[in-house]
Amino acid sequence: MNYYDLVLGLIPLALLGLTALLTTAGFALTAAVPLAGTISAGMIGHAMFVRTPTDVVETPATLVETR
Repeated sequence: MNYYDLVLGLIPLALLGLTALLTTAGFALTAAVPLAGTISAGMIGHAMFVRTPTDVVETPATLVETR
C-alpha cells in the first residue's frame, strides 16, 4: 500500500465520517457537508500538488537485484 492508495481510501472516509461526526456534534447538515468536503478536497490537493506523483525511470542500476 502506498500513499496514493491511502489517500483514495481516506477521501470517502473523511467525507462521510466527518459529516457524521460534525452532525452529531451539533452542526447542521448543510454546514457539516461542506466542511467535510473541504477536508477531502485538501487531501486530494495535497496528493496532487504537494506530494506529486512522479514517473519512475528504470535505470540499469535499479534493475539489478540487491540482496
